[in-house]
Amino acid sequence: TSRGTNRSKTSTSIRTEKKHYASTEKKEKLSAQDGATAAPASKSSDVLRALDAVIDPDFGLSVVECGFVKDLVCGDDGNVSFTLELTTPACPVKAEFERQSKQVVSALPWVTSVDVTFTASPAAALDAPPTATVALPGLKGVRHVIAVSSCKGGVGKSTTSVNLAYTLAMMGARVGIFDADVYGPSLPMMVSPDEAVMGMDPETREIEPCEYEGVKLVSFGFAGQGAAIMRGAMVSGLIEQMIGTARWGELDYLILDFPPGTGDIQLTLCQSVPITAAVVVTTPQALAYADVSKGIRMFARLSVPVVSVVENMSYFEAPDGQRYTPFGEGSGKRAISECGLPDSSLVQLPIAENLSAAGDGGVPHVVSDPTSALASDFSRLGATVVREVAKLSRTARDIVRYDDELKLCVVRMPASSPGEQREQFGVRAIDVLRSDARALMPGEPHVSAGVPDDIAPESITPVGNYAVQISWPNGINQVAPLDVIAGLER
Repeated sequence: TSRGTNRSKTSTSIRTEKKHYASTEKKEKLSAQDGATAAPASKSSDVLRALDAVIDPDFGLSVVECGFVKDLVCGDDGNVSFTLELTTPACPVKAEFERQSKQVVSALPWVTSVDVTFTASPAAALDAPPTATVALPGLKGVRHVIAVSSCKGGVGKSTTSVNLAYTLAMMGARVGIFDADVYGPSLPMMVSPDEAVMGMDPETREIEPCEYEGVKLVSFGFAGQGAAIMRGAMVSGLIEQMIGTARWGELDYLILDFPPGTGDIQLTLCQSVPITAAVVVTTPQALAYADVSKGIRMFARLSVPVVSVVENMSYFEAPDGQRYTPFGEGSGKRAISECGLPDSSLVQLPIAENLSAAGDGGVPHVVSDPTSALASDFSRLGATVVREVAKLSRTARDIVRYDDELKLCVVRMPASSPGEQREQFGVRAIDVLRSDARALMPGEPHVSAGVPDDIAPESITPVGNYAVQISWPNGINQVAPLDVIAGLER
């Protein structure tokens, strides 16, 4: 009876919230239209209505609802011009936006020509993590910091970092790479800048990054001192100094090449640098996954969403076209399942001699052979990172919340298409805890062992667009995928 009453209360609460969010969405759309009108009202309205048909595939909203349409001008002679202000200059669907926009606006009977220009929204200052103890002035012009981590050495993390960085640069973004491994810096071997030693301003003590093919580079290996031999506390301070005093300038993406493990250096970076998102690199073996899983949970605990998983050395292709998997299968798929990511977020890279040879030769593979199949794999990774990072700015903060009165977790699933009503329902907190992926792992104690049925979460934080991070009173930090929560008893 009690649970039936709870469900009734939940339904009433949800209906009230639906009205509020429908009103909010209508106001947001009107605001977007108001900001785009530098043209006669009727013609402007015609164009905006036409552009409502151009849907951003990531947000599930039209370019008008997203607020992308700027500087709209409708001439008396039928010429129409406007700007689409996208979230990043590396937007992978820019060409499709242009094609669709011209098509729908040209269909208006009074239009004679359409001119579409593109720009990216101005950089916003990154918020320092609440755990930050020092200011990092060098990052004030950096829009997004992307951590590339494996928590295990030898899986191809640095190769992924470098090729991802140059892929994003080739997509039109301003990019930098920070090599955080001071014990064994690999960046100097993988790229070959003309000036292979970083400079320092004697007055401001700021570091001048090296540069190769338009990408800014900072690594202890470019300090002219080889690898570091020092204790962890000194290394953590060195890391903060290098990344925080470098003259990064205006960057769309700073790729942070993490060293292996989950120790002092990794925690220092996570707690002092405002990391936007993470890419996790693994190999197919179960042993690699055991370490990668620790990294996924480290990021989740610090509310850093994992946006893509790269499974390196996934297979090799024989001359006859047959694929072989000498290291087994499954690590990458388990990782995206734990992160709550869709299958499209998994990028599987083959065992390829030319990939490692490019890294050893100082020229990234995507630079030396940009039309290869491997370069296409990295392009898919780059597009995934751009797409998911763009989504983060619009992630609803109310995906899952705990209602103290109902004693339920109230879930509002993201809409999958424009105008779709967000599904809402309630589930018991204990059922969410029991769904934790570790409960299914051999050798792991059941996460809900000895936990009362009326347990309530201490905090719930969205992790990207597919999961939430939940802290429980028993010390468990859970990454709960939304599709798993949606399958629980309601």
